[in-house]
This record gives sequence, structure tokens and C-alpha cells, in this order.
Amino acid sequence: MSLLHETDHLTHDHNFLGSGHDENARRTLWVVGLTAAMMVGEIVAGYVTGSMALLADGFHMATHAGALTVAAIAYAYAKRHSENRAFSFGTGKVGDLAGFASALVLGIVAIGIGVESIIRLLHPAEVAFMQATWIAVLGLVVNIVSAVLLSGGGHNHQHHGHGHDHDHHASSGDQHGGDNNMRSAYIHVLADALTSVLAIVALLAGRFLGWIWLDAVMGIVGSIVIARWSWSLMRDTATILLDRTDQHVAEEVREVIEAPGDAKIVDLHVWRIGPEAHAAIVGYLSKDAAIDTAEVRRRLLPVHELQHITLERVAG
Repeated sequence: MSLLHETDHLTHDHNFLGSGHDENARRTLWVVGLTAAMMVGEIVAGYVTGSMALLADGFHMATHAGALTVAAIAYAYAKRHSENRAFSFGTGKVGDLAGFASALVLGIVAIGIGVESIIRLLHPAEVAFMQATWIAVLGLVVNIVSAVLLSGGGHNHQHHGHGHDHDHHASSGDQHGGDNNMRSAYIHVLADALTSVLAIVALLAGRFLGWIWLDAVMGIVGSIVIARWSWSLMRDTATILLDRTDQHVAEEVREVIEAPGDAKIVDLHVWRIGPEAHAAIVGYLSKDAAIDTAEVRRRLLPVHELQHITLERVAG
């Protein structure tokens, strides 16, 4: 087979940022401010009162503040370079890169919590139950406010009717319109909220029931849950960064082009280039002269995920 000269591609800008990009960026900055303020307050109070619990929680929150700052920087960088032609397919995946880095940080935090909890389980330490409880309650309030801010920033990308059903798996990424940068920030806040809830339960049980061991057990439980969140985010962002084929969209492309029976796809590449955008390179074979690239592009119109299409007609 050889390639004919009949090729086609869209000549448009390569700005594939999500529709909620600017709003998500603003919400992330608000959460960075809240988290940083809480972090500084806990560390200062820890030094003033001599409380190790305050210091430990303050430095733990610092890791989340750092990850959230990375998310904010990613939004700003993607926006600033959205029209930069040096990026072949735009900066739509900058958020996925930030999300992957954030997932790594979250995984390290989970390991740290797990190790410290096991040490505490084997060698129980004295705990200032009521003081630590109030700290955890304050942290939980901050986390709830942050979660509300972040959860309101996503735009669900609704699928339009194509004459057949879509079978996407549900995930927390879908909740944020496919924006893995926002998803990573949200998971960091959830992780903090989870550790606060578990800590409150354990501290109250230790104070009133004498179950000192529960604090360490809750820490282990929390580390396992956070590790699972981290792995899920790392897996999803890695597949996007490695340009893994989106099978759902690829099957849809194949269906709309081949269904009439007058064309056959011989080469197909479909991958995500932004929170709400996919690119496709399609090589097709047809003996009917009427099935030119304009006709194939018309058939692809219902596949709304495609924002950048390159077509090649192959000579058999």
C-alpha cells in the first residue's frame, strides 16, 4: 500500500485547556492560601506551646500545601503557554503532569504515615488527647471548606447523543471534567480530611475509653486508603502522559467511518491532549472516489471528543 496525496488536517489553534481551567485555577489558589495559613498557624503554635502534635501536623500539612502549589503553578503555566507553538499539541496535558507528580507526593505521605503509625503501635507515646483533638477538628474544618471550593470547580463533560450509548467508567476524574490537576488537589484535601476524621475518632477513644492503640491503628488505615487514592491518580495520569489509546473514542471513530461499508480504517491513533479534547490520526482505505477526506471528516462530526484530526487516504 502507498499513501495518496489526499491528506487533511485542521488548521486551528492548539489551545486544548478545559472549559473550567480559569475557574479551577482560582479555586486552587484559594485552597493554597487556606492550607498555607493553617500550616503556618500550626507550626508557630507548636513552637510556642512546645506541642509535638501541632508541629507534626503542621509539617504534614506543608507537604499538601506544596502539592497544591504545584497544581496552581501548573494552571498558570498551561494558560501562559496555551498558544505557544513549541508545544505540538498545546499545554492541555500540563495538568496531568502535575497530577502525576502530586500523586507521587501523596504516595510518599501515605508511606510516612504508615511507618510512623507502625512505630507508634509498637512503641506507644504519650498523647495530649484534648489538645490534639481540637487541632484535628480545626484541620477538618479547613479541609471541608477546601473540598467545597474544589468540588465546585469541575465541569462535567456531558456526552451528546451519537445514536448509541457511551460506556465510560466512573471515576473522580470525571467529577472534575477530566481535569486531573484539579482531581489531584481534591484528593490531597480529601486525604487531609480523612486523617483528621480518623484522628478525632482515635483521640476521643483514647481520652474516654483508654484505647491508646487506636490512634496508631487509624493511622495505618488512613495510610492504606491514601495509598490507594495515590495509585489510582498515578495510574490514570500516567496513561495520558504516555499517549495510551482511548479505546472508547477509537471504537467510536472506527464505527462511524466503517459502518456504511464503503471505507476501512487501516491505521488509527487516538489519544487525549486535554481535559476535554482528543486528537486522532486516521488512515483509511476506500475504492469509492466519493469517500474523500471531506466525507470522512463529516462522518466524524458526531465524535465530539475529537478536537484535532489528521486524515490520510491510503491507496490499496
